[in-house]
Amino acid sequence: MARDAQATRRKLLEAATAEFSAYGIAGARVDRIAAGAGCNKAMIYSYFGNKDQLFDAVFDAIVTGTVTEVPIDAADLPRYAGKLFDRYHAHPEALRLATWYALERGGREEPPAMLAKSTAHKVAAIREAQNDGTLPTRFDAEDLLTLVIHLSTTGSFELSAPKRDDALLARRRASIVAAVACLIAG
Repeated sequence: MARDAQATRRKLLEAATAEFSAYGIAGARVDRIAAGAGCNKAMIYSYFGNKDQLFDAVFDAIVTGTVTEVPIDAADLPRYAGKLFDRYHAHPEALRLATWYALERGGREEPPAMLAKSTAHKVAAIREAQNDGTLPTRFDAEDLLTLVIHLSTTGSFELSAPKRDDALLARRRASIVAAVACLIAG
């Protein structure tokens, strides 16, 4: 029977996403990833090289998914923040992976290429909107992006719990959107 390389790779990425988001890079175990994917460990090394490279592939997939699903809209940063909040709530593993990345790699390495590219693109979009007068220049474009992103994560961990409070979720989202609107108010 022929192997389906794409399906195997996808299953490994899904299992690795769950493992890394739960245990971080150092705590993740390739044995558990392989078992979760229904594969043997050799497939991880064959497709990804090593555990760190597998984490990079998982992180890249999360960043790519977020950038694709929630493209920057510099002309409407409050709406963008609300959509980011929705994405983080729907995919809590994204924030957990970002937190593990910051804890275990932050400041010691260059950011992954996709993250650097996505951040540069967003900063450029905000800077362009500032240059054409759509956004105020009170904050540097990079600082403004950082504020918007961090505001959009507010409450994401506790609101992703199994017992979801929809009223609290809606209120938190509205607060984030309003806070970003205040940041860019003229």
